[in-house]
Amino acid sequence: MRIFPHWNEFPADLRGAAWAIGSFDGVHRAHGEVIARARALAGPSTKVGVLCFEPPTRRFFRPDATPFRLTTPLTRARALAASGVDWLIEAPFDATIAAMSDEQFVRAALVEGIGARAVTAGFDFRFGRQRMGDAARLAELGAIYGFAVGVEPQIGDEAGDKISATGIREALTEGDLDHANFLLGRYWAMEGVVAKGEQRGRLLGFPTANLSPGDQLHPKMGVYAVRVERLDSAGATIRHHGGVANFGRTPTTGERQPLLEAHLFDFGGELYGTRIIVELVKFLRPEMRFEGLEALKARIALDCAEARRILAISA
Repeated sequence: MRIFPHWNEFPADLRGAAWAIGSFDGVHRAHGEVIARARALAGPSTKVGVLCFEPPTRRFFRPDATPFRLTTPLTRARALAASGVDWLIEAPFDATIAAMSDEQFVRAALVEGIGARAVTAGFDFRFGRQRMGDAARLAELGAIYGFAVGVEPQIGDEAGDKISATGIREALTEGDLDHANFLLGRYWAMEGVVAKGEQRGRLLGFPTANLSPGDQLHPKMGVYAVRVERLDSAGATIRHHGGVANFGRTPTTGERQPLLEAHLFDFGGELYGTRIIVELVKFLRPEMRFEGLEALKARIALDCAEARRILAISA
């Protein structure tokens, strides 16, 4: 999949593709249906692209909002590539774009920018200044400017509720990882570069790779069975590892800002400065305060045994 930083930099010789447009935070099951509709609308031989914004519009309009991202640009791009998307445009959302009317946006981005043959979006898609345009308006503008429009209806979960990024965020913060992963269609992951911490895990006999969540959503604090993917400097996979991770403030050894600490099974190398992706497979228990380090060590050993059991089953 090729990634472009703006529709103004999309090559003219690639025009005529089908495009799915939206936030695509999480790239969940409903997003997959929007992409599939784009492919079906334009035919199997037509390339399919995704147009989204970076940073997300929510961060632009609410710069002080709590961390909310389900996917970083890297994990979003990897999920889109896995779904068969050919091109991704991560347009910078700024004051100029925020001030565009719905028609100005369509003309600048979809017509003059990428020359879309077909465009699909979710039923609740809004665009243009103050969210003035909706899916019906997109179809109206498509008829004016000569591109087909497909609107994906609401997609429900096993209970019939709308599959949405909001629902996934709620499930993650409540510790319902199974439901969040079902809505996503894969394991939810946190991603970043390993930073040097206080090395208390090493002293306990369980060295950890530490990630600051940054603008990524904070899941429920606690212990998880995880899969860890090590990446090289080019973003290619080096190796996958099973592991156990704690997300929280470590109340036993001294509270601090929330951190993801992942212990990789059967790995003895250094990871400082390495980019990793940590998939949360199963929630094991809430974060706890222990009476001392020996009690903490004993519980970590139990957590590791349980994570190994779970990961072997889910392999």
